[in-house]
Amino acid sequence: MPIVVLVGTLDTKGEEYGWVRDRLRERGVGTLLVDAGILGPPRVEPDVPRDVVARAAGSDVARLARDGDRGAAVTVMARGAARVVTELHEAGQLHAVLAVGGSGGTSIATRAMRELPLGVPKLMVSSMAAGDVSPYVGSTDIAMLYSIVDIAGVNRVSRPVLANAADAAAGMAQGYAAAVRAERSVEFTAGDRPLVAASMAGVTTPGVDAARARLTELGYEVLVFHASGTGGRSLEELAGRGLFAGVLDLTLCEIADDALGGILTAGPDRLTAAGRAGLPQVVAPGALDMIKFGPMDTVPERFRDRGPRVHNPSISVVRTTVEEAAELGRRVAAKLRAATGPTILHLPLRGLSTLGGPGGPFHEPTLDEALFGALREGVRGSAVEVTEVDTHLNDPEFGRGAAERLHAAIGG
Repeated sequence: MPIVVLVGTLDTKGEEYGWVRDRLRERGVGTLLVDAGILGPPRVEPDVPRDVVARAAGSDVARLARDGDRGAAVTVMARGAARVVTELHEAGQLHAVLAVGGSGGTSIATRAMRELPLGVPKLMVSSMAAGDVSPYVGSTDIAMLYSIVDIAGVNRVSRPVLANAADAAAGMAQGYAAAVRAERSVEFTAGDRPLVAASMAGVTTPGVDAARARLTELGYEVLVFHASGTGGRSLEELAGRGLFAGVLDLTLCEIADDALGGILTAGPDRLTAAGRAGLPQVVAPGALDMIKFGPMDTVPERFRDRGPRVHNPSISVVRTTVEEAAELGRRVAAKLRAATGPTILHLPLRGLSTLGGPGGPFHEPTLDEALFGALREGVRGSAVEVTEVDTHLNDPEFGRGAAERLHAAIGG
């Protein structure tokens, strides 16, 4: 029978977890209820009691309760819950994880979920799900469902939300269990074709698509990551795990946002994991000609005189300046110089994005040259190989060439 593991603070959410548990059983799946609460007695009987969770984190539940430090308790119980669910999964006793909670419960449960492999069903019903969920989701495949009201009783609003969550978890668990029985792994595992990661945004899609098609012809499976902040973080995490044969990083706008105040930053470590892991990489400064902000009325005043453009209703973009372009070149060069594996800097001399090509509103060769000059100077004397192509980044010739350079660096 498929098993859905429920991870929650049963001292405050016992009624809700009892209701969800019963709904899951009605749908024909088994349940294991893990208690990660600390401050009061559980309101429903758990299958894995809190003292087991605390011990899994190397702590003691009585001491945590006595100390009365909620923040410390949440941190410890999150670590213990992660260990418990990992062991349940390895023992074949977990086919999906479902949790409900506010900020504390969400922190605990998603910390546990992030330890599970990609492909294992993970669903979090949370009062925090309508805001920025990146601290909870990270770069994993956690599904977040907004609870509308706080998790405080089963009522006419929360009942259908919890019912949908239980029904979804039951269905996912059944599907996952069937795949496991058939020995068809739905987790992220190695296949017959080597994996390559590629970064892409709307303004670099034609070039990356051409590269992806060529890599596919060459025998690779290409995973494309949207350069939206979260996509870059996912690329970095998976590259750091050594899951790729190589990385085709043709879209670096997240670096511009991190350096210049845009909204789609992937953090300061973007463009570092492949280099640390020694993976072959081909890098182009795609979309480094722009900074991304939210809707037009959210563009900071200091950028308004640059003629912001609407990219879509949620995103506005502005052109970088000469000084900013040079600074971005220095930052990217420093990251590439630190790489320990084969690294090729592939420069498209006629433009970096759909907006920056000849005739486009961001077509400013002087600004691009400031970027290129800083890149060339920054990698001079290093092991980074520089190739320059007299095409636009979105020219199919550029994308195919980048793919072939990566193939050669991998050793194809």
